[in-house]
Amino acid sequence: MTNGWKKAGLIGMGAVLGVLLSLNFSAVAQREQKLPIPYEDLQLFAAVFGKIKSDYVEPVSDDKLIREAINGMVRGLDPHSDFLDAEAFKELQVSTQGKFGGLGIEVGIEEGIVRVVSPIEDTPAFRAGIKAGDLIVKIDDVATRGMPLGKAVEKMRGKPGTPVVLTVVRRDADAPLNFTIMREEINVKSVRAKGLEPGYGYIRVRNFQERTGEDLAKALKDMFKPGDIKGLVLDLRADPGGLLNQAVAVSAAFLPKDALVVYTDGRTADAHMRLSASRENYTRRGEDYLRDLPAAVKKVPMVVLVDGGTASASEIVAGALQDHKRATVLGAQTFGKGSVQTILPLSNNAGLKLTTARYFTPAGRSIQAKGIEPDIFVDDGRDSPNRIREANLERHLDIGKGEVKLGPTDTRAKTDAKPLDQPTDKALPTPDKDAPKSDKPTTATPSKPFEFGGAEDFQLAQALNLLKGQPVLASNKALSAQAKPN
Repeated sequence: MTNGWKKAGLIGMGAVLGVLLSLNFSAVAQREQKLPIPYEDLQLFAAVFGKIKSDYVEPVSDDKLIREAINGMVRGLDPHSDFLDAEAFKELQVSTQGKFGGLGIEVGIEEGIVRVVSPIEDTPAFRAGIKAGDLIVKIDDVATRGMPLGKAVEKMRGKPGTPVVLTVVRRDADAPLNFTIMREEINVKSVRAKGLEPGYGYIRVRNFQERTGEDLAKALKDMFKPGDIKGLVLDLRADPGGLLNQAVAVSAAFLPKDALVVYTDGRTADAHMRLSASRENYTRRGEDYLRDLPAAVKKVPMVVLVDGGTASASEIVAGALQDHKRATVLGAQTFGKGSVQTILPLSNNAGLKLTTARYFTPAGRSIQAKGIEPDIFVDDGRDSPNRIREANLERHLDIGKGEVKLGPTDTRAKTDAKPLDQPTDKALPTPDKDAPKSDKPTTATPSKPFEFGGAEDFQLAQALNLLKGQPVLASNKALSAQAKPN
Protein backbone atom coordinates (compact mmCIF):
# COMPACT_ATOMS: atom_id res chain seq x y z
CA MET A 1 0.00 0.00 0.00
CA THR A 2 2.90 2.32 0.86
CA ASN A 3 4.56 1.72 -2.49
CA GLY A 4 1.25 2.38 -4.24
CA TRP A 5 0.81 5.64 -2.40
CA LYS A 6 4.35 6.72 -3.27
CA LYS A 7 3.73 5.86 -6.90
CA ALA A 8 0.54 7.90 -6.91
CA GLY A 9 2.34 10.77 -5.23
CA LEU A 10 5.09 10.74 -7.85
CA ILE A 11 2.50 10.68 -10.60
CA GLY A 12 0.80 13.65 -8.94
CA MET A 13 4.09 15.53 -8.63
CA GLY A 14 4.82 14.95 -12.31
CA ALA A 15 1.35 16.12 -13.28
CA VAL A 16 1.71 19.29 -11.20
CA LEU A 17 5.08 20.13 -12.74
CA GLY A 18 3.61 19.50 -16.18
CA VAL A 19 0.79 21.91 -15.44
CA LEU A 20 3.23 24.54 -14.26
CA LEU A 21 5.13 24.24 -17.52
CA SER A 22 1.92 24.41 -19.56
CA LEU A 23 1.05 27.69 -17.83
CA ASN A 24 4.15 29.28 -19.33
CA PHE A 25 6.05 29.20 -16.08
CA SER A 26 9.09 28.69 -18.29
CA ALA A 27 8.82 32.39 -19.08
CA VAL A 28 10.06 33.06 -15.56
CA ALA A 29 13.45 31.74 -16.62
CA GLN A 30 13.80 34.73 -18.90
CA ARG A 31 13.86 37.10 -15.95
CA GLU A 32 17.13 38.17 -14.42
CA GLN A 33 16.33 36.41 -11.18
CA LYS A 34 14.58 33.05 -11.13
CA LEU A 35 11.76 32.54 -8.68
CA PRO A 36 12.23 29.58 -6.32
CA ILE A 37 10.00 26.53 -6.84
CA PRO A 38 8.04 25.73 -3.65
CA TYR A 39 9.01 22.05 -3.49
CA GLU A 40 7.50 21.44 -0.04
CA ASP A 41 4.14 22.85 -1.11
CA LEU A 42 4.22 20.79 -4.28
CA GLN A 43 4.95 17.71 -2.21
CA LEU A 44 1.90 18.49 -0.09
CA PHE A 45 -0.17 18.89 -3.23
CA ALA A 46 1.12 15.59 -4.53
CA ALA A 47 0.22 13.92 -1.23
CA VAL A 48 -3.36 15.21 -1.41
CA PHE A 49 -3.55 14.19 -5.06
CA GLY A 50 -2.39 10.68 -4.19
CA LYS A 51 -4.82 10.27 -1.29
CA ILE A 52 -7.75 11.30 -3.45
CA LYS A 53 -6.69 8.88 -6.18
CA SER A 54 -6.37 5.98 -3.76
CA ASP A 55 -9.05 6.61 -1.09
CA TYR A 56 -11.86 8.72 -2.55
CA VAL A 57 -15.24 6.95 -2.59
CA GLU A 58 -15.32 6.93 -6.40
CA PRO A 59 -12.56 6.95 -9.01
CA VAL A 60 -11.56 10.42 -10.14
CA SER A 61 -9.66 11.07 -13.35
CA ASP A 62 -6.30 12.82 -13.30
CA ASP A 63 -7.65 15.37 -15.75
CA LYS A 64 -10.49 16.39 -13.45
CA LEU A 65 -8.27 16.71 -10.39
CA ILE A 66 -5.67 18.80 -12.18
CA ARG A 67 -8.22 21.09 -13.81
CA GLU A 68 -10.05 21.66 -10.52
CA ALA A 69 -6.72 22.42 -8.85
CA ILE A 70 -5.95 24.98 -11.56
CA ASN A 71 -9.42 26.50 -11.20
CA GLY A 72 -8.98 26.87 -7.46
CA MET A 73 -5.50 28.34 -7.81
CA VAL A 74 -6.56 30.99 -10.32
CA ARG A 75 -9.95 31.88 -8.87
CA GLY A 76 -8.37 32.37 -5.46
CA LEU A 77 -6.45 35.37 -6.81
CA ASP A 78 -9.19 37.89 -7.53
CA PRO A 79 -12.74 37.96 -8.94
CA HIS A 80 -11.62 38.47 -12.54
CA SER A 81 -8.81 35.97 -13.11
CA ASP A 82 -9.93 32.62 -14.50
CA PHE A 83 -8.71 29.48 -16.21
CA LEU A 84 -10.41 29.02 -19.57
CA ASP A 85 -10.77 25.51 -20.91
CA ALA A 86 -11.19 25.05 -24.64
CA GLU A 87 -14.94 25.76 -24.53
CA ALA A 88 -14.64 28.83 -22.28
CA PHE A 89 -11.77 30.15 -24.39
CA LYS A 90 -13.93 29.85 -27.49
CA GLU A 91 -16.84 31.58 -25.72
CA LEU A 92 -14.63 34.55 -24.85
CA GLN A 93 -13.46 34.91 -28.44
CA VAL A 94 -17.05 34.74 -29.70
CA SER A 95 -18.37 37.27 -27.18
CA THR A 96 -15.85 39.94 -28.21
CA GLN A 97 -17.09 39.61 -31.80
CA GLY A 98 -20.64 40.42 -30.67
CA LYS A 99 -22.52 37.53 -32.30
CA PHE A 100 -23.58 34.33 -30.55
CA GLY A 101 -26.61 32.20 -29.86
CA GLY A 102 -28.59 32.00 -26.64
CA LEU A 103 -30.46 34.32 -24.30
CA GLY A 104 -28.42 37.53 -24.30
CA ILE A 105 -27.33 37.38 -20.70
CA GLU A 106 -23.92 38.07 -19.18
CA VAL A 107 -23.22 35.87 -16.18
CA GLY A 108 -20.44 35.38 -13.67
CA ILE A 109 -19.75 32.82 -10.99
CA GLU A 110 -18.28 33.00 -7.53
CA GLU A 111 -18.33 30.37 -4.80
CA GLY A 112 -20.43 28.09 -6.96
CA ILE A 113 -23.24 30.60 -7.60
CA VAL A 114 -24.25 31.68 -11.10
CA ARG A 115 -25.07 35.37 -11.08
CA VAL A 116 -26.49 37.71 -13.68
CA VAL A 117 -24.03 40.50 -14.39
CA SER A 118 -26.26 42.17 -16.93
CA PRO A 119 -28.93 41.27 -19.48
CA ILE A 120 -28.03 42.68 -22.87
CA GLU A 121 -30.46 45.18 -24.33
CA ASP A 122 -33.04 43.98 -26.84
CA THR A 123 -32.40 40.28 -26.21
CA PRO A 124 -34.70 37.50 -24.92
CA ALA A 125 -33.35 37.73 -21.35
CA PHE A 126 -33.73 41.51 -21.30
CA ARG A 127 -37.30 41.38 -22.61
CA ALA A 128 -38.26 38.61 -20.18
CA GLY A 129 -37.31 40.75 -17.19
CA ILE A 130 -34.04 39.17 -16.06
CA LYS A 131 -32.18 41.71 -13.89
CA ALA A 132 -28.58 42.36 -12.89
CA GLY A 133 -27.88 40.64 -9.58
CA ASP A 134 -30.36 37.78 -10.11
CA LEU A 135 -29.14 34.37 -8.95
CA ILE A 136 -29.79 31.59 -11.45
CA VAL A 137 -30.32 28.60 -9.18
CA LYS A 138 -31.69 26.19 -11.81
CA ILE A 139 -31.49 25.81 -15.58
CA ASP A 140 -34.24 23.55 -16.92
CA ASP A 141 -34.70 22.17 -13.39
CA VAL A 142 -30.99 21.33 -13.02
CA ALA A 143 -29.42 22.97 -9.95
CA THR A 144 -26.51 25.27 -10.78
CA ARG A 145 -24.76 25.39 -7.38
CA GLY A 146 -21.25 24.10 -7.98
CA MET A 147 -21.76 24.02 -11.75
CA PRO A 148 -18.77 25.39 -13.71
CA LEU A 149 -19.54 28.64 -15.48
CA GLY A 150 -18.80 27.14 -18.89
CA LYS A 151 -21.29 24.36 -18.24
CA ALA A 152 -23.97 26.86 -17.16
CA VAL A 153 -23.41 28.94 -20.30
CA GLU A 154 -23.53 25.81 -22.43
CA LYS A 155 -26.90 24.81 -20.94
CA MET A 156 -28.38 28.26 -21.57
CA ARG A 157 -27.25 28.30 -25.17
CA GLY A 158 -28.85 26.21 -27.84
CA LYS A 159 -30.71 26.17 -31.11
CA PRO A 160 -32.68 29.37 -31.78
CA GLY A 161 -36.40 28.84 -31.26
CA THR A 162 -35.99 26.36 -28.39
CA PRO A 163 -37.10 27.27 -24.84
CA VAL A 164 -35.11 27.24 -21.61
CA VAL A 165 -36.47 27.70 -18.08
CA LEU A 166 -34.39 29.73 -15.63
CA THR A 167 -35.23 29.60 -11.92
CA VAL A 168 -34.05 32.84 -10.34
CA VAL A 169 -33.65 34.02 -6.76
CA ARG A 170 -34.13 37.77 -6.38
CA ARG A 171 -33.75 39.77 -3.18
CA ASP A 172 -37.09 41.58 -3.38
CA ALA A 173 -39.06 38.43 -4.37
CA ASP A 174 -40.74 36.22 -1.76
CA ALA A 175 -40.19 33.05 -3.82
CA PRO A 176 -37.96 31.89 -6.67
CA LEU A 177 -39.09 33.10 -10.10
CA ASN A 178 -39.39 30.90 -13.17
CA PHE A 179 -38.62 32.52 -16.53
CA THR A 180 -39.38 30.59 -19.71
CA ILE A 181 -37.25 32.20 -22.40
CA MET A 182 -37.00 31.36 -26.10
CA ARG A 183 -33.45 31.21 -27.43
CA GLU A 184 -32.49 33.46 -30.33
CA GLU A 185 -29.40 34.21 -32.36
CA ILE A 186 -27.85 37.10 -30.48
CA ASN A 187 -26.17 39.73 -32.59
CA VAL A 188 -25.26 42.56 -30.28
CA LYS A 189 -24.84 45.95 -31.88
CA SER A 190 -22.30 47.76 -29.76
CA VAL A 191 -23.20 51.30 -30.86
CA ARG A 192 -26.67 52.82 -31.17
CA ALA A 193 -27.21 56.42 -32.24
CA LYS A 194 -30.16 58.73 -32.80
CA GLY A 195 -31.20 62.37 -32.77
CA LEU A 196 -32.89 63.56 -29.59
CA GLU A 197 -34.25 66.75 -31.07
CA PRO A 198 -32.90 69.23 -33.63
CA GLY A 199 -29.27 69.96 -32.85
CA TYR A 200 -28.79 67.31 -30.15
CA GLY A 201 -27.51 63.78 -30.61
CA TYR A 202 -27.44 60.60 -28.54
CA ILE A 203 -24.94 57.74 -28.82
CA ARG A 204 -25.08 54.64 -26.65
CA VAL A 205 -22.17 52.21 -26.36
CA ARG A 206 -23.44 48.92 -24.94
CA ASN A 207 -20.06 47.18 -24.73
CA PHE A 208 -16.63 47.31 -26.34
CA GLN A 209 -16.24 44.81 -29.19
CA GLU A 210 -13.83 44.45 -32.08
CA ARG A 211 -15.68 46.97 -34.27
CA THR A 212 -16.92 49.45 -31.65
CA GLY A 213 -14.55 52.21 -32.74
CA GLU A 214 -15.45 51.79 -36.40
CA ASP A 215 -19.17 51.70 -35.65
CA LEU A 216 -18.85 54.84 -33.51
CA ALA A 217 -17.00 56.66 -36.30
CA LYS A 218 -19.74 55.80 -38.79
CA ALA A 219 -22.47 56.92 -36.37
CA LEU A 220 -20.73 60.25 -35.75
CA LYS A 221 -20.25 60.93 -39.46
CA ASP A 222 -23.93 60.24 -40.12
CA MET A 223 -25.00 62.38 -37.17
CA PHE A 224 -22.90 65.41 -38.16
CA LYS A 225 -23.64 65.15 -41.89
CA PRO A 226 -26.85 67.28 -41.90
CA GLY A 227 -25.17 70.13 -40.03
CA ASP A 228 -23.63 71.22 -36.75
CA ILE A 229 -24.64 69.50 -33.54
CA LYS A 230 -25.18 71.73 -30.49
CA GLY A 231 -24.72 68.99 -27.95
CA LEU A 232 -24.02 65.27 -27.67
CA VAL A 233 -24.86 62.66 -25.01
CA LEU A 234 -22.58 59.60 -24.76
CA ASP A 235 -24.40 56.88 -22.80
CA LEU A 236 -22.15 54.36 -21.00
CA ARG A 237 -24.69 53.16 -18.43
CA ALA A 238 -24.80 49.40 -17.82
CA ASP A 239 -21.80 49.01 -20.12
CA PRO A 240 -19.70 46.19 -18.59
CA GLY A 241 -16.59 46.89 -20.64
CA GLY A 242 -14.74 44.85 -23.22
CA LEU A 243 -11.63 45.46 -25.33
CA LEU A 244 -9.05 47.94 -24.10
CA ASN A 245 -8.05 49.19 -27.53
CA GLN A 246 -11.69 49.97 -28.30
CA ALA A 247 -11.96 52.06 -25.12
CA VAL A 248 -8.99 54.00 -26.47
CA ALA A 249 -10.74 54.34 -29.85
CA VAL A 250 -13.95 55.75 -28.34
CA SER A 251 -11.94 58.21 -26.22
CA ALA A 252 -9.77 59.20 -29.18
CA ALA A 253 -12.84 60.12 -31.23
CA PHE A 254 -13.44 63.07 -28.90
CA LEU A 255 -9.94 63.96 -27.67
CA PRO A 256 -7.07 65.80 -29.39
CA LYS A 257 -4.54 63.64 -31.23
CA ASP A 258 -1.99 62.00 -28.95
CA ALA A 259 -3.86 62.98 -25.76
CA LEU A 260 -3.23 60.42 -23.02
CA VAL A 261 -6.24 58.12 -22.54
CA VAL A 262 -5.06 55.62 -19.93
CA TYR A 263 -1.90 54.14 -18.51
CA THR A 264 -1.33 50.86 -16.71
CA ASP A 265 1.03 49.68 -14.02
CA GLY A 266 1.99 46.10 -13.11
CA ARG A 267 4.91 43.81 -12.35
CA THR A 268 6.04 42.93 -15.87
CA ALA A 269 7.40 45.14 -18.63
CA ASP A 270 4.31 44.46 -20.75
CA ALA A 271 2.10 45.73 -17.93
CA HIS A 272 3.56 49.25 -18.21
CA MET A 273 1.65 50.94 -21.02
CA ARG A 274 0.72 54.49 -21.92
CA LEU A 275 -2.12 54.51 -24.43
CA SER A 276 -2.87 57.76 -26.21
CA ALA A 277 -5.31 58.94 -28.86
CA SER A 278 -3.18 57.72 -31.74
CA ARG A 279 -3.90 55.16 -34.45
CA GLU A 280 -1.40 52.54 -33.30
CA ASN A 281 -3.17 52.31 -29.94
CA TYR A 282 -6.65 51.52 -31.22
CA THR A 283 -6.38 49.70 -34.53
CA ARG A 284 -4.37 46.70 -35.66
CA ARG A 285 -5.46 46.77 -39.29
CA GLY A 286 -3.61 49.91 -40.23
CA GLU A 287 -6.70 51.87 -41.31
CA ASP A 288 -7.36 54.98 -39.21
CA TYR A 289 -11.16 55.03 -39.18
CA LEU A 290 -11.15 58.15 -36.96
CA ARG A 291 -9.00 60.15 -39.39
CA ASP A 292 -11.79 61.87 -41.32
CA LEU A 293 -14.22 62.58 -38.50
CA PRO A 294 -15.84 66.04 -38.70
CA ALA A 295 -13.75 68.60 -36.81
CA ALA A 296 -16.82 69.54 -34.73
CA VAL A 297 -16.74 66.11 -33.04
CA LYS A 298 -13.70 67.23 -31.04
CA LYS A 299 -15.42 70.38 -29.77
CA VAL A 300 -19.14 69.64 -29.43
CA PRO A 301 -20.40 70.08 -25.83
CA MET A 302 -20.77 66.61 -24.30
CA VAL A 303 -22.39 64.83 -21.38
CA VAL A 304 -21.37 61.28 -20.47
CA LEU A 305 -24.01 59.21 -18.66
CA VAL A 306 -22.77 56.63 -16.12
CA ASP A 307 -24.24 54.41 -13.42
CA GLY A 308 -23.29 51.53 -11.14
CA GLY A 309 -23.12 49.20 -14.14
CA THR A 310 -20.55 51.35 -15.95
CA ALA A 311 -17.42 49.26 -15.58
CA SER A 312 -13.91 48.61 -16.83
CA ALA A 313 -13.43 49.86 -20.41
CA SER A 314 -16.39 52.24 -20.09
CA GLU A 315 -14.84 53.69 -16.91
CA ILE A 316 -11.64 54.32 -18.88
CA VAL A 317 -13.61 56.39 -21.40
CA ALA A 318 -15.53 58.32 -18.73
CA GLY A 319 -12.33 58.98 -16.76
CA ALA A 320 -10.36 60.15 -19.80
CA LEU A 321 -13.06 62.56 -20.98
CA GLN A 322 -13.52 63.83 -17.42
CA ASP A 323 -9.78 64.38 -16.77
CA HIS A 324 -9.31 66.26 -20.04
CA LYS A 325 -12.44 68.31 -19.20
CA ARG A 326 -13.83 67.25 -22.55
CA ALA A 327 -17.22 66.23 -21.13
CA THR A 328 -19.38 66.52 -18.04
CA VAL A 329 -20.00 63.16 -16.38
CA LEU A 330 -23.55 62.80 -15.07
CA GLY A 331 -25.32 59.99 -13.24
CA ALA A 332 -24.19 57.69 -10.40
CA GLN A 333 -20.91 56.30 -9.06
CA THR A 334 -19.48 53.70 -11.43
CA PHE A 335 -18.59 50.09 -10.65
CA GLY A 336 -14.91 50.55 -9.85
CA LYS A 337 -13.13 47.86 -11.87
CA GLY A 338 -9.68 49.29 -12.44
CA SER A 339 -7.73 46.19 -13.39
CA VAL A 340 -6.56 44.78 -16.70
CA GLN A 341 -6.99 41.12 -17.61
CA THR A 342 -4.62 39.69 -20.20
CA ILE A 343 -5.64 36.60 -22.15
CA LEU A 344 -2.72 34.17 -22.27
CA PRO A 345 -3.24 31.29 -24.76
CA LEU A 346 -2.18 27.90 -23.43
CA SER A 347 -1.86 24.44 -24.93
CA ASN A 348 -4.89 22.36 -25.95
CA ASN A 349 -6.81 25.50 -27.05
CA ALA A 350 -7.13 26.64 -23.44
CA GLY A 351 -6.28 30.03 -22.00
CA LEU A 352 -5.54 31.91 -18.80
CA LYS A 353 -7.33 35.14 -18.06
CA LEU A 354 -5.00 36.80 -15.62
CA THR A 355 -5.09 40.16 -13.89
CA THR A 356 -1.78 41.73 -14.89
CA ALA A 357 -2.10 45.45 -14.15
CA ARG A 358 -4.08 48.29 -12.66
CA TYR A 359 -5.09 51.12 -14.93
CA PHE A 360 -5.14 54.84 -14.18
CA THR A 361 -6.83 57.86 -15.71
CA PRO A 362 -4.72 60.54 -17.43
CA ALA A 363 -4.60 62.55 -14.18
CA GLY A 364 -3.22 59.55 -12.28
CA ARG A 365 -6.45 58.47 -10.57
CA SER A 366 -6.93 54.82 -9.72
CA ILE A 367 -10.43 53.55 -10.45
CA GLN A 368 -9.91 50.22 -8.69
CA ALA A 369 -12.54 49.67 -5.96
CA LYS A 370 -13.49 53.36 -6.18
CA GLY A 371 -14.97 54.05 -9.58
CA ILE A 372 -15.60 57.32 -11.36
CA GLU A 373 -17.42 59.98 -9.37
CA PRO A 374 -19.76 61.93 -11.65
CA ASP A 375 -19.47 65.69 -11.88
CA ILE A 376 -23.23 65.87 -11.36
CA PHE A 377 -25.10 63.21 -9.38
CA VAL A 378 -28.53 62.41 -10.81
CA ASP A 379 -30.64 59.62 -9.31
CA ASP A 380 -33.34 58.12 -11.50
CA GLY A 381 -34.37 55.47 -8.97
CA ARG A 382 -32.81 52.51 -10.82
CA ASP A 383 -29.61 52.35 -8.81
CA SER A 384 -30.38 50.42 -5.63
CA PRO A 385 -28.41 51.44 -2.51
CA ASN A 386 -27.67 47.72 -2.12
CA ARG A 387 -26.02 47.40 -5.54
CA ILE A 388 -22.78 45.44 -5.35
CA ARG A 389 -19.69 47.07 -6.79
CA GLU A 390 -16.06 46.05 -7.15
CA ALA A 391 -15.23 47.07 -3.59
CA ASN A 392 -17.78 44.54 -2.29
CA LEU A 393 -16.31 41.56 -4.14
CA GLU A 394 -14.35 39.01 -2.17
CA ARG A 395 -10.62 39.04 -2.97
CA HIS A 396 -10.87 42.25 -4.97
CA LEU A 397 -7.62 44.12 -5.52
CA ASP A 398 -7.15 46.83 -2.95
CA ILE A 399 -7.04 50.48 -3.87
CA GLY A 400 -3.28 50.58 -3.41
CA LYS A 401 -0.93 52.90 -1.60
CA GLY A 402 -2.33 56.16 -2.83
CA GLU A 403 -2.50 57.43 -6.37
CA VAL A 404 0.23 56.43 -8.82
CA LYS A 405 1.92 59.54 -10.13
CA LEU A 406 2.73 60.05 -13.78
CA GLY A 407 6.30 59.13 -14.57
CA PRO A 408 8.54 60.05 -17.49
CA THR A 409 6.94 59.79 -20.88
CA ASP A 410 6.92 56.21 -22.09
CA THR A 411 6.27 55.89 -25.80
CA ARG A 412 5.72 52.13 -25.70
CA ALA A 413 2.27 51.09 -26.77
CA LYS A 414 0.48 47.81 -27.28
CA THR A 415 -1.73 47.24 -30.28
CA ASP A 416 -3.07 43.88 -29.07
CA ALA A 417 -6.63 44.06 -27.80
CA LYS A 418 -6.62 43.01 -24.17
CA PRO A 419 -10.09 42.26 -22.88
CA LEU A 420 -10.97 44.05 -19.69
CA ASP A 421 -13.09 41.43 -18.02
CA GLN A 422 -16.78 42.20 -17.64
CA PRO A 423 -17.56 42.83 -13.98
CA THR A 424 -18.55 39.79 -11.98
CA ASP A 425 -20.44 41.68 -9.31
CA LYS A 426 -21.42 39.25 -6.60
CA ALA A 427 -25.18 39.02 -6.35
CA LEU A 428 -26.75 40.36 -3.19
CA PRO A 429 -28.77 37.29 -2.16
CA THR A 430 -27.38 33.81 -1.68
CA PRO A 431 -29.53 30.71 -1.39
CA ASP A 432 -28.28 30.07 2.15
CA LYS A 433 -28.10 33.54 3.63
CA ASP A 434 -30.99 35.28 1.93
CA ALA A 435 -33.40 32.47 1.20
CA PRO A 436 -36.83 33.59 -0.03
CA LYS A 437 -39.85 33.06 2.17
CA SER A 438 -41.20 30.34 -0.11
CA ASP A 439 -39.23 27.64 -1.93
CA LYS A 440 -41.93 27.04 -4.51
CA PRO A 441 -41.08 28.91 -7.74
CA THR A 442 -43.64 31.26 -9.20
CA THR A 443 -43.98 32.09 -12.87
CA ALA A 444 -42.48 35.50 -13.49
CA THR A 445 -44.59 38.12 -15.20
CA PRO A 446 -42.39 40.05 -17.65
CA SER A 447 -42.24 43.69 -16.67
CA LYS A 448 -41.56 46.50 -19.07
CA PRO A 449 -37.75 46.73 -19.31
CA PHE A 450 -36.08 50.09 -18.87
CA GLU A 451 -35.29 51.69 -22.21
CA PHE A 452 -31.99 53.55 -22.34
CA GLY A 453 -32.57 56.65 -24.41
CA GLY A 454 -36.37 56.30 -24.22
CA ALA A 455 -39.03 58.86 -23.44
CA GLU A 456 -38.97 57.97 -19.71
CA ASP A 457 -35.19 58.15 -19.35
CA PHE A 458 -34.84 60.68 -16.53
CA GLN A 459 -31.05 60.92 -16.55
CA LEU A 460 -31.02 61.52 -20.29
CA ALA A 461 -33.57 64.30 -19.87
CA GLN A 462 -31.30 65.97 -17.30
CA ALA A 463 -28.30 65.59 -19.60
CA LEU A 464 -30.26 67.37 -22.31
CA ASN A 465 -31.23 70.10 -19.84
CA LEU A 466 -27.55 70.58 -18.97
CA LEU A 467 -26.58 70.92 -22.63
CA LYS A 468 -29.31 73.54 -23.10
CA GLY A 469 -28.31 75.48 -20.00
CA GLN A 470 -31.54 74.63 -18.20
CA PRO A 471 -31.92 73.52 -14.53
CA VAL A 472 -30.92 69.94 -13.75
CA LEU A 473 -32.92 67.89 -11.25
CA ALA A 474 -30.87 65.68 -8.95
CA SER A 475 -33.62 63.08 -8.49
CA ASN A 476 -36.75 61.95 -10.25
CA LYS A 477 -38.45 62.07 -6.83
CA ALA A 478 -38.51 65.83 -7.16
CA LEU A 479 -40.20 65.50 -10.52
CA SER A 480 -42.75 63.07 -9.07
CA ALA A 481 -43.51 65.45 -6.23
CA GLN A 482 -44.16 68.27 -8.69
CA ALA A 483 -46.57 66.06 -10.59
CA LYS A 484 -48.69 65.24 -7.51
CA PRO A 485 -51.85 67.31 -7.08
CA ASN A 486 -52.16 69.51 -3.99
